Amino acid sequence: MWPFLQGFGVGGGLIIAIGAQNAFVLSQGVRRHYPIQTALVCSISDALLILLGITGVGAFIAVNPAAAQWATGFAALFLLFYGWRAFRSAFVNQSLQLNETQVPTRWKLLLATLAFTFLNPHVYLDTILLIGSVSGELNLTDRYLFGAGAMCSSFVWFFCLSLGAGLLAPLFRKPIAWRCLDGFVCLTMWGIAATLLWPKVSLLMAG
Repeated sequence: MWPFLQGFGVGGGLIIAIGAQNAFVLSQGVRRHYPIQTALVCSISDALLILLGITGVGAFIAVNPAAAQWATGFAALFLLFYGWRAFRSAFVNQSLQLNETQVPTRWKLLLATLAFTFLNPHVYLDTILLIGSVSGELNLTDRYLFGAGAMCSSFVWFFCLSLGAGLLAPLFRKPIAWRCLDGFVCLTMWGIAATLLWPKVSLLMAG
């Protein structure tokens, strides 16, 4: 069980870090917008990416930087747009008494969840490259046990985050709480977009 526990610890350490995906899951969990669906989509997506990492796909992607560059640029634009939406929402006097027209459809939320998962370059770094690299040092059996541990940590984290966020619902009956949450989401999205774009800007300035 030691490789499984190692995978659980490494996976948990990578997934728990604050990022665009976690901020999105938190905000939807507080709003109680299909929290089980959101957690399930994120968990299954992570499990698939971890599986790709431990089967050696991470090494292949690492030697193809051109595709990664395009994906990074597109992801940064997506994060800037979503951050702008959160910024505007922070100035709206809203509370938890939302009417039904403000609840997204199940399919719309599914697409948004998939976008925050697969358009986020950090998820590939964490699941495919880092977990794939660490597990590459193990024999085949231990490698899959390591991957299973990382997958389990993903399921535990996303379900706890998405369902646990609903416990904060009484707090979000106050408009100031929504403004703080939207401000946090905005800063998170823009901060990650800045880290993605800064290397490109630095190269342009140096040139």
